[in-house]
Amino acid sequence: MKEISIAKPVTCFKRWTRTPYAIFASLHRCVTIGVLAIGMSTLLLDPCAAYAEGSDSLAVYKTLLIDDVSIEGNKSTPTRSTMVTTPVYDRASEARAPIQTLESILRLSPSIDIRERGGKGIQTDISIRGGSFDQTMVLLNGINFTDARTGHQTHSLPVDTDCISGIELIDGVSGVGAFAGAINIRTAPLKPRYLRLDASGGAYGYAYANLSGAIAHKGLSVMAMASYRRSDGYIHNTGFENYNAYLRATYDSPAIGFFDIQAGYQNRAFGSNGFYSLKYKDQYEWTETGLASIRWVKSVGKVTLNASASYRKNFDRFELIRGGSANRHNTDNAGAELWGDFRWKGGTTSLGGDYTFNHIYSNVLGRKLETPHGYYTKSEERHVGNIWLRHSKQWRRFNVSASGGVSFTPYGTAALWSASGGYRSLKGFSSEIGVSQSMRLPTFTDLFYTATGYIGNPNLKPERAITYRIRAAYDIEHWNVSAQVYYRDADNIIDWVKPSVDADWESKQITELGVTGAEITAGYRSDGWLRRVAVSYGHIYATKSSGDSISKYAFDYMRNKCALNLEFRFLRYFSLALTGSLYDRIGNYTDAAGVIKNYRPYFLLDGRLSFEWKMMKIYLDAMNMTDTYYFDYGGLRMPGAWLSAGIVITI
Repeated sequence: MKEISIAKPVTCFKRWTRTPYAIFASLHRCVTIGVLAIGMSTLLLDPCAAYAEGSDSLAVYKTLLIDDVSIEGNKSTPTRSTMVTTPVYDRASEARAPIQTLESILRLSPSIDIRERGGKGIQTDISIRGGSFDQTMVLLNGINFTDARTGHQTHSLPVDTDCISGIELIDGVSGVGAFAGAINIRTAPLKPRYLRLDASGGAYGYAYANLSGAIAHKGLSVMAMASYRRSDGYIHNTGFENYNAYLRATYDSPAIGFFDIQAGYQNRAFGSNGFYSLKYKDQYEWTETGLASIRWVKSVGKVTLNASASYRKNFDRFELIRGGSANRHNTDNAGAELWGDFRWKGGTTSLGGDYTFNHIYSNVLGRKLETPHGYYTKSEERHVGNIWLRHSKQWRRFNVSASGGVSFTPYGTAALWSASGGYRSLKGFSSEIGVSQSMRLPTFTDLFYTATGYIGNPNLKPERAITYRIRAAYDIEHWNVSAQVYYRDADNIIDWVKPSVDADWESKQITELGVTGAEITAGYRSDGWLRRVAVSYGHIYATKSSGDSISKYAFDYMRNKCALNLEFRFLRYFSLALTGSLYDRIGNYTDAAGVIKNYRPYFLLDGRLSFEWKMMKIYLDAMNMTDTYYFDYGGLRMPGAWLSAGIVITI
């Protein structure tokens, strides 16, 4: 924040309306407007010097009449966490980066391990800081849409990069859910009113088309998009088709409150050559996902009430040999949440609760049905609840927060808690320290999946962990830098293990797993020819006390990860964005011949050359420009160099 010295008294208007005041131009003197417009997310509510309800992700603004004061807000997360979120992606600064999918956005974060099967994010596992993909909570605009069957499907959200305004990583979510952390994906229109067409094509029969737009009138804002993506595949049986449709609408009424509604649909079919076993080249998978949610926020004096309800439906069909018999799953995930914030001299106190219902029909997972339900011969369900109390207090440059509560699960009740404290100076420095307790329930796949080479375990218990984190950051003018260290002390970790190469994989629990990590990020931004430079590095070290069994997931993690982002602007209308990343994974795998091999480090270089003029943009993407031979899962080859070009027209 810059200090501004004023030599003489200035005229101060105490009220502002949206009429064009030409009188300002005739005064020929400095004028102070004693009014503040604040856009605040309904998902990120916390005490501020000025408090508003609305949504920054939809640029919904309220005009507040206030005295001339210095305003400093401290946003909390849309979860039970007391810690400040870690930014992962911001559309305003990274719009020209060579990103085509949600997965390509997350891949560059030092905190997140993206393991893809196939190209263009068609099947991806998302892990946070040494955790497994089943230990990650995925939120869409603060709504939890995590799939209870398997983390393989959690990432399957019907949103494209054009409608993603930001992504943040949420640490320290106590209780059931985000064992290793949570990712919150925020959507917002590019402008209050627009119509946009994005079309591209390239190698391997790749084609992509996206039509999106938004309208706004008074308190109503509506954004919608529909897209189609396909490819013939880069090797045998890796072709895919993917349909997405998504809508988000908000309505802000002073009388009845703020409403946020979203709905989406996704249909994807893809050849999965070696996805789950390198021995089978003709695997095939089809998934269909529908989701919807509604959130309501209403402030009355010092109290703000928040309520939400959500539902996710997912169908999945997997064929080990394409055209043969299939594993079929029909999963329901429903949730509801209610909480209230009370602001008083001692800070802000929040009391809330949430409920989740998970159900599955399957011919593979669950307990046998007395009467088959169509294709399905098995079924399972569970009910989970959390009740929590959170309090936060900001005093000058310091803030402290703590929460505590109880989780109710089929495995009994458990305490949940977290605490954090931070400091922020006027000169751009901030620091935070936090600790939290978390837990995760076994997925339906962990419990029941039994097939050739795999043995499930219906006697699994919840995983538990305590995570400690220290973070410091400095952000001033064109520069920013941050560093953090963390340690997760976990027990009862669920993993698929086997004692020898020839044995079957079994779902078991590791006695103890400790994960220590460190991350550093730095960046520079300007309005010159070099627009942006960002560099990041993450390191993880894990220890376990469960013998020498071969681990499929828990002890197979990204040990070192380094990324560099560059953006150049030249010849007025041109830009060039490059991302280079180095990956060093620890662990080993068994190749198609049955030989155990260690992972090798690999380097990826992506680039985008763009030309922008008025309402048109033309771009050329070169993914994996060095044609690196690599894989995220052992022996499962990923695409080499992949060229594509496209055009965007925005009205």
